[in-house]
Amino acid sequence: MHRRTALSVSTALLLAAPLLSACSGEARPGTAAVVGGERITTSALQAQVNDVRAAQNRAGQAAAELIASTPNLERQKLDSILQSRIIDEMARTAGLTATQKDIEDERKAYVDENGGAEQFEALLLQKGAMAPGQVDRFLRDRVLLTKLSAKYGNGKLEEPARAAVQALNIEVNPRYGAWDAKQIKLGVGETPWITQRTRPEQAPAGA
Repeated sequence: MHRRTALSVSTALLLAAPLLSACSGEARPGTAAVVGGERITTSALQAQVNDVRAAQNRAGQAAAELIASTPNLERQKLDSILQSRIIDEMARTAGLTATQKDIEDERKAYVDENGGAEQFEALLLQKGAMAPGQVDRFLRDRVLLTKLSAKYGNGKLEEPARAAVQALNIEVNPRYGAWDAKQIKLGVGETPWITQRTRPEQAPAGA
């Protein structure tokens, strides 16, 4: 199986299983979510949203279409942050890390497959609402998921994911929605760029 494909399938399995039962309660002021006792502040979340909007506005003629395609950007970015925290917890428990070399190797593979760094970043902005400064986190997640799949086996991340979400005890500010226990995502927003089963350049738009 192609490396990029294996990564995306692993992520899809993490998101698809009914693993999460965390609730949304009374939120602390200035808090978007609490994960493992650590606050994700509304200001940190808004900074990510602002970075994406700025990148979308730099997209020239495509700017309006990109902005219109992400009406729930705050929810989408918070969901992305939470998914990354789940992956981090799974990796921590498994004793796995992503080195800078791992991330750079992953970047090179994606850049080579997509015809250059600019094309790769444009694709992630379009498919995943990710600004250039957020690409390292995307790559880190993919490295960790590859290592987790190597440790547990392809398609066998459900149990470590279950343990991770239970340990994290996630709480979400109701302003941003509520966790869907079956889909492992925030609210009803879709995350097609995560659940894709092909390489990024092959992912169907809006699927």
